[in-house]
Amino acid sequence: MSKSNKKEFNRESLLNEGVALFMGQGYHGTGLQEILDAVNVPKGSFYNYFDSKEDFGANVIQHYIGPFIAQLAGHLDCSGMDALGAIRCYFDELIAELERNEFKGGCLLGNLMGELGDTSEVCQKSLQSAVKRYRDLLQYGLAKAQRQGAVRSDKSAEEMADLLINAWQGALLRMKIEKSSAPAKQCCQNLLGDYFMP
Repeated sequence: MSKSNKKEFNRESLLNEGVALFMGQGYHGTGLQEILDAVNVPKGSFYNYFDSKEDFGANVIQHYIGPFIAQLAGHLDCSGMDALGAIRCYFDELIAELERNEFKGGCLLGNLMGELGDTSEVCQKSLQSAVKRYRDLLQYGLAKAQRQGAVRSDKSAEEMADLLINAWQGALLRMKIEKSSAPAKQCCQNLLGDYFMP
């Protein structure tokens, strides 16, 4: 493996481990040494990849949201599916994954919003950016659904995307304490199957 490939592999491994440990133990409950030991990277090398634990946390947030954005974009780009159907399918897949994981973890963004939202400016900015990227894609999908006549047009797509994200995050928190997908299913049914309807 070339030096640049090894560096990218190590960086990716650190970020993957960061997602797993932050999800299971939280940001404050996870030490850098624990992450480094898990991926076999010497402590001094950590600073070749990230400036600080805060910088690492900010990068973990972006690393975490990337696959969700790609998954949703893949559904929205599917030519055989209407936009509302694509959004519903995406959330159905998320719920199925949560059920397979027995409701452990929830959403790293929501977890870190609660833990770090007002204590780390670096992570706060990364969380804001991640939520905005996610919201903008949902807004795009809902605007497309409006043009297709599947979603009400008296509310803006942006307003509905914000509502969907806010309700979904609350549903995930309830899901964790109730050990049930019912709150997440109710959120999607009430919004995507009722409130957003024309």
